[in-house]
Amino acid sequence: MSDTARPWTAPDRADTAEPERRPSEPRRSDEVVRTALSYLRRASTRPGPLTWLETREVLRLGRCLAMLDDDALVRTVRDQAPALLARGLRGHPLRLAAAGVREMTFRKLRMRHHPVQVAGGLALARGRIVEMATGEGKTITTLIPAVLVALTGTPVHVITVNSYLATRDAETLAPVLDALGLSHGVITEATEHHLRPGIYDSDIVFSTNSDVAFDYLRDRLAMGRERSALASIARRTLGAGGGRDAARIVTRGLGFAVIDEVDSILIDEAQTPLIITAERPGGDAARAADEAMLALAATLEEGRHYRLDRKARSVRLLPPVDDILAGLVPPIPALIPEVARREAMVQALSAIHLYQPDEHYILTEDGLALVDEFTGRVMADRQWQSGLHQMVEAKERVERSATRETLAQITYQTFFARYLWFAGMTGTAAEVARELRLSHGRAVLRLPTHRRVRRRLARTRLYGASERRWAAVARDAARMAARGRPVLIGTRSVAASEDIAARLRAAGESPVVLNARQDADEATVVAEAGQPGRITVATNMAGRGTDIPVPAEVERKGGLHVIVTEFHGSSRIDRQLIGRTGRQGQRGSAAAYVSLEDAVFQDMAPGLVRLLERISLRWPGRLPGPLAELLRNVAQARSERRGRKRRADTVRRARRQQKALGFRPDNI
Repeated sequence: MSDTARPWTAPDRADTAEPERRPSEPRRSDEVVRTALSYLRRASTRPGPLTWLETREVLRLGRCLAMLDDDALVRTVRDQAPALLARGLRGHPLRLAAAGVREMTFRKLRMRHHPVQVAGGLALARGRIVEMATGEGKTITTLIPAVLVALTGTPVHVITVNSYLATRDAETLAPVLDALGLSHGVITEATEHHLRPGIYDSDIVFSTNSDVAFDYLRDRLAMGRERSALASIARRTLGAGGGRDAARIVTRGLGFAVIDEVDSILIDEAQTPLIITAERPGGDAARAADEAMLALAATLEEGRHYRLDRKARSVRLLPPVDDILAGLVPPIPALIPEVARREAMVQALSAIHLYQPDEHYILTEDGLALVDEFTGRVMADRQWQSGLHQMVEAKERVERSATRETLAQITYQTFFARYLWFAGMTGTAAEVARELRLSHGRAVLRLPTHRRVRRRLARTRLYGASERRWAAVARDAARMAARGRPVLIGTRSVAASEDIAARLRAAGESPVVLNARQDADEATVVAEAGQPGRITVATNMAGRGTDIPVPAEVERKGGLHVIVTEFHGSSRIDRQLIGRTGRQGQRGSAAAYVSLEDAVFQDMAPGLVRLLERISLRWPGRLPGPLAELLRNVAQARSERRGRKRRADTVRRARRQQKALGFRPDNI
């Protein structure tokens, strides 16, 4: 498993008692009640009549506020702050302030929240997870909870999955926030550290999940063990470090967060710890040890010396290996201590057999870069643990990076639990509604679309051989482009995206490729994917964030056509990609082309695959559509069940460790 890691840099300011929820051991009775309630998720995800009554009241109040000038409108909104703070986010003050935000948004952006966005915004303010279909306007929906909570003086963080989206959202919403007198700022990887404290002073901060979490970790390191309110007050009073700027931490505390693409952050990345590290150079001896162990691992036989679990990406050494490791000849004994040889052998076998180029990582001018399997994006500042990263570097013969020593770490599950409260938005929450309630105590509200969905979904095309699948994708994409319709082809790996692009070029097409090698202009490439006759080949990174505008002439011809070339282990990822077409009531279509050789089928439903392989001998072309849906449902259900179990185990291990230590560790 990969880690998000960044080097340690000391913050500029000292410690303080800012808003933050302290972790506590959950009571067994609470977990029982929460589990029972989670089984009612199907009913609870639907908005009830009270939701729409409240929404209609906001719309009614908005018609009254439309008669006010800008100054009176601002006063009306800001005058609700004392009531919002005293009574909580409920009642008439909430609805009146929300109506004012809606009216100001129209005046400054020429966009007025439609009823679905109003309902979503009110739910977010109360800490719910809101599912809104792709293209329904989640950006301006964020304004309602962000403004309402900021009026109470609570720090507000609007969290997105990458720096481009954080900057875009801040620039889009800035005119409304400025008009309402709320300060705001953006923090990305490019933001210099000495500027961050001032930005965190803003009422509303736009940033990414990793930037805010790493700033929080740095604060924890700087504060050390003196975290109590008394210690903070003493530092303020005595002026430790001198002046107000030195009297509190960088992040100002964890008040309220609105998390975009919340399922990606809390589910897909739940097990990936964020780590603050210090580098420890390995030197030539460490590189020589890795190369020697790789050479030895290449001589071993699977089944005799080791067993691989490709699903879990793990290696189990068998007894004959012990004799081999005990009888190593110089210089290996001098390079690798005896106690570390088994671990080194496991990492060498993993590097050779379980981690492949253009799938799990790519090679760049700077060396090895890991690829996120859920998005296809390069994961900056990430390394695999326990020397695996350096072992893969030795396999690929690229410059060895320094081994990193962990100073502090935290998971997103733990981090966001420390906010006073948080809410989230996504286009795909229904599939994980029960898990979000169990793990994070957040109910899911699944909102309908503002306009009727006109997207057409073709029956899944299932082929016995992968070669037939790729040939069909290239043929049908070229045929669709010849009609003047744009085509977006989604793949699971860099290698697959480059393979289908090569086939298209051989057929005389000029596809645009978007993957981890060409992600610098991601937003521009995706935004232009709706042009007539354009073929865009992309990894799953095209599934989130940037809108794909479709010209009128394209919609008249049927709109954007999306091709899924391999199902993901999570059906949510497939639904995100398909959701790129047919947005906001536009026309569009999607189709899936899969093969029995696909990894998700081979790993999760091997018995069913073997049965279908025998059937495919009688149907050498496409297999019947119902068989494809059966295979998909079985494989994805097993994959998602395994993922839920793995995430639950991670949480239980963390709780057991904390309980066994008897105190809250400094590094989480």
